Amino acid sequence: MGLPQELVDALKKWTTYNKEKQFSEEFLQLLQECDEKKLKSMFLSRLEFGTAGLRGRMGAGFARMNDVVVIQAAQGLLAYVLKTFPDAKEKGVLIGYDGRHLSKRFAELSAAVFLTSEVPVYLFSDLVPTPFVPFGINLFHVAVGIMVTASHNPKEDNGYKVYWENAAQIISPHDKGISTCIMENLEPRESSWNTSIISSHKLLKDPLPRVLEAYLKRRTDLVYDLKMNEDSNFSFTYTAMHGVGYKYVQEVFKALKLKPVVPVVEQVKPDPEFPTVKFPNPEEGKSALNLAFATAEKNNSNLILANDPDADRFAVAERLKDTKKWKIFTGNETGTLLGWWLLEDYKQKNPQKKDLSDVYFISSTVSSKILQTVAKVENMSFIETLTGFKWMGNVAHDLMKEGKTVLFAFEESIGFMCDTECLDKDGVSAAAKMAELVIYLEKSGLTINDKLNEIYAKYGQHLYASSYYFCYDPELITKIFNRIRTWNGESKKYPESIGNGKFTISVIRDLTDGYDSSMPDNKPILPVSKSSQMITFTFDNGFICTIRTSGTEPKIKYYSELISSPKETDIEKLKSLLNEMVEMVIEEFLQPKLNNLTPKSD
Repeated sequence: MGLPQELVDALKKWTTYNKEKQFSEEFLQLLQECDEKKLKSMFLSRLEFGTAGLRGRMGAGFARMNDVVVIQAAQGLLAYVLKTFPDAKEKGVLIGYDGRHLSKRFAELSAAVFLTSEVPVYLFSDLVPTPFVPFGINLFHVAVGIMVTASHNPKEDNGYKVYWENAAQIISPHDKGISTCIMENLEPRESSWNTSIISSHKLLKDPLPRVLEAYLKRRTDLVYDLKMNEDSNFSFTYTAMHGVGYKYVQEVFKALKLKPVVPVVEQVKPDPEFPTVKFPNPEEGKSALNLAFATAEKNNSNLILANDPDADRFAVAERLKDTKKWKIFTGNETGTLLGWWLLEDYKQKNPQKKDLSDVYFISSTVSSKILQTVAKVENMSFIETLTGFKWMGNVAHDLMKEGKTVLFAFEESIGFMCDTECLDKDGVSAAAKMAELVIYLEKSGLTINDKLNEIYAKYGQHLYASSYYFCYDPELITKIFNRIRTWNGESKKYPESIGNGKFTISVIRDLTDGYDSSMPDNKPILPVSKSSQMITFTFDNGFICTIRTSGTEPKIKYYSELISSPKETDIEKLKSLLNEMVEMVIEEFLQPKLNNLTPKSD
């Protein structure tokens, strides 16, 4: 074959491990083509198990999502759970899956691994939203939870998300401990393939009926006003984006006395091919919501609610009353609205509580600082975390252990946690809360866009711009970021301004190298990670910009915000300033033309 011996050994090991001969046609074609570079990338490296678990392209090899890799992950997770929890065989594991190709298969293989070691398994009998797993962990008090999903990734991908007993996604040291145990349990055991035991095993239970019942009760317990909902005839259009959400949104709306949603019929049923969208993510904008616009206009509906395929993310769009054009609210704008609404709800239900210092907002460091501003004005507390609900969920859990109230958490990538019974983003509960807000505002003749403008008028403009560039070369990404850290060729020297000195940088925080110029010892408060790139620039005029790499996709992302005082009313002037500074940051720091970076298409 002419291939290096190390690669030949890896290929032989794969054929030995791959009992069901999954992706065998792809494997044979790869051998025939003898593409050494591609074979090495698929068989010599491993799909890394990190704080998001596993996520990647489905296919042959140890660096892809397939039966072998999932069994290895499940065996390693089992070993770590048994080592960590003396009562693991009493507590058990909870497993969910979405509608992607092989999701159910991967869930059943994981169930088989745990059942053959006499660990009880709560395996959902049907497709469920991702937030049902952390919610179910709280309900059944299991040791660990698994959700098989790749969320909003392309159809070729799948993933393996792990939650700990606290119902939050795993963080260190658990991710490292599980990863070590996986490497110690690479050979698939014969029993791990035996999914036939699932149907009759005495330790297998279906958590769906109880989870759904408890979830609906929780939604009604937290409702603002059932009578208000029942009296409204407001029409909401809804898209599940070919995912799992429609069935469960229907159930929640029914429980909350809300009028049934008008579904985008082409996107209602789970379909792993995602045939009507290039990217199954409402965050992509018009390209993902065109069918929803058409459905809404046909049914005289002025508001669209959207979930991604595993229904953990949520987006909203409104037809503006003056122009009749559709406005898709950004994650920051939606977070602003939901944060205001949950605070308003809390105040009305707790009129005697004047000191809100033990009530918390949480958002990620790349999200808008609007909640921080609101918290300061309202004498609340605010915590900033790294990106991802794995951080926000664990911070929320720790705060609640101290007796604090966590009112709301969000990240700009349309992720919202409206209830601490689910320590993760939950697109179903977010849709319900947004519907409540819409109906509440309807009584005063206001739209959500009206309310958004009112909030910014009160607390100050928080103008935000974010996007990304594709970059498929890891070495080039490292080069781009290292150039920023060695500005003008000087070691450990960062830029001091942009626009030839026009705008001055006052603070630099580098969470890759562990540097923060605002701290006395130059050490950042937030955790540092060498495995990802992330630098934040704060300017002396209220402009903040973060550039970072994605943890799941080949992207360099940028997040920028211009914060003004409520006295600043010339919004067009602020927008012009924001756009000017964003363009300078991109051109001077990322150099997209020089580096052949591919911009976001929509």
